[in-house]
Amino acid sequence: MLDQLQPQPADALLALIKLYEADERPDTIDLGVGVYRTNTGETPVFAAIKAAEQRLVDTQVSKAYLGPEGDMGFVEALAPWIFGADSTMGGRLRGMQTPGGTGAVRLAAALAARSGATRVHMGTPSWPNHQQIFADLGLESALFAHATDTGKADVEAILGAIGQAGASEAVLLHACCHNPTGIDYTPEDWARIAEALAASPALPIIDLAYHGLGHGMEEDAAGMRAVLAAVPQALIAYSCDKNFGLYRDRVGALYFMAGEPGLLDTIASNANALARASWSMPPDHGAAAVRLVLADKELTDRWQEELSAMRARMRRVRDRLAAADSAAPGLNLAAIGRGNGLFAMLPLVKPQIEELRREHGIYMAGSGRINIAGLTEDNTPKFVAALAEVAGARG
Repeated sequence: MLDQLQPQPADALLALIKLYEADERPDTIDLGVGVYRTNTGETPVFAAIKAAEQRLVDTQVSKAYLGPEGDMGFVEALAPWIFGADSTMGGRLRGMQTPGGTGAVRLAAALAARSGATRVHMGTPSWPNHQQIFADLGLESALFAHATDTGKADVEAILGAIGQAGASEAVLLHACCHNPTGIDYTPEDWARIAEALAASPALPIIDLAYHGLGHGMEEDAAGMRAVLAAVPQALIAYSCDKNFGLYRDRVGALYFMAGEPGLLDTIASNANALARASWSMPPDHGAAAVRLVLADKELTDRWQEELSAMRARMRRVRDRLAAADSAAPGLNLAAIGRGNGLFAMLPLVKPQIEELRREHGIYMAGSGRINIAGLTEDNTPKFVAALAEVAGARG
C-alpha cells in the first residue's frame, strides 16, 4: 500500500538549515530560522522559565494524563495577558491548551471546517503553513495582498475580502508582528477591520504568535481586542513558543469566543473531540512552566524584563537597517524600521538570494524573508554591503 505514496518536496527552510550548518566560512549569517537570537547568536532559555522548571522538578508529584484540554491552569493564567482584565469577556470566552501555535491554528481551522466553513480569506505573503493546514483540511484559501509596495499594510485589500466573505467563510488575521513581512495594521486600520467584521457573517480566526515582540503585551493585543469587542464569534490561536522561548516544548492555546454558555460548551466538546483524534493530549511540561511563571510575581517580572530586552534588541536592529537605507537604494530598508517582530521581507529575486548565500555566506528564505534577530552590531555592515552589491547599488 505504501508504495502508492508520491515523494514530497523537502521543506525549504529545513534544507536551508542544513546548507548553513555545512558552510565552514567563519562569517556566515543565518537569517532563515525563525527563532530569536541574542547579539552573540544564542537562543537562550529564559531565566524565568529555568526557575519555574526547577520548581517543577522539586514539586511535581505526577506525570499522569491531564485530558485533551491540557493544563487549564495555564490556559486561565494566560488569558488576562491576552484579553485584558475581563479575561472571560463576560463569560463569552473559553480555551484549551494545544501543541504550540501550529496546533492552535490547526484546531481552529478544523473547528471552522466542522462548522461548515469552506474557504478562508488570508493576506499574502503569510506564514507558509497557514495555507498548507487549510488545504489539508479541505478548506480553500482566498488570497489578497497583505501589504502595498510602499511598505504599509493594505487595509483596503482586507476590507474588500471581508466585504466579499460569506456565511461559510472565515477571515485569517495576524494579530501583530506579521509573519513574514513585519508590517502590521495601525490602530485606525484595526478599527475599520473590526467594523467590517461586525457587519460580516464571516468567522474571524486570529493568529497571535508573537505577542509582546512588537511594542508590548497591551499594544500588541489591542487590534485583536478591538475585533473581539465588535464580533459575536471568533477563534484565537496563541503561541508561547516565542515570547517564553519555549520553541521545542510546543506551548500554545486555542480560545473560542461565542455569545451563549451553551454554545461554548458545544464548541469545547467539538474542540476536545478533534484534539483527541489529532494529538490526544498536549505536552504538559512547557505549559506547566508558564503557569508557574504567571503565578509568581517575581518570576512574572523577570519574564517581562527578558521579553522587553528581546523587543528592544530587535528594535535596535531595525533602526540600524533603516539608517542604512541610502547604502542600498531600491531595497526600502527604511520600511524595516517601521515593522515589528522577528521578520521582514526584502524585494530580492531568487538569483540575488542565491548570490548572497554563495558569495557572502548570507542565508535567508527563498521568498526574501529575513529573521532580523540573526543580525548583530558586528555583522550588519557586512549584510548591508552585500545587499548593495547583489542589488547592483554599490558605489
